[in-house]
Amino acid sequence: MYGNSNDFTRYQDADLAIRTAAATPHQLVVMLFSGLLDELTRARGHIQARRFERKAESINKCIDILNALTSALDYERGGELALRLAGLYDYCVYRLYDASHHLSVEQIAEVETILRTIQEGWEGMGA
Repeated sequence: MYGNSNDFTRYQDADLAIRTAAATPHQLVVMLFSGLLDELTRARGHIQARRFERKAESINKCIDILNALTSALDYERGGELALRLAGLYDYCVYRLYDASHHLSVEQIAEVETILRTIQEGWEGMGA
């Protein structure tokens, strides 16, 4: 189908660029959550397989996404909800640092549970 893996990667990058350029802010948040949860699954797998360098890369990506979600919060319009989300995102970042240090798949699972609940709320807003 594609000449090599680089062709496929370029196709994926172009597809993502098109989808993000056409997305509403709400759709972008939903996309970030999807990517975040996928990366958490990879981080858990890296810990289980003892691929520690890749685990660190995955955890760092997750923290970057959580920081992006935090910076996108509208505290004026969001009020108390925005403050609570910021607190949850900060808690998740803390737990991910701890999970990375202690190689804890249980702490990653805790973060996944919290974020799946928030993701369901965002997806429900779009319905």
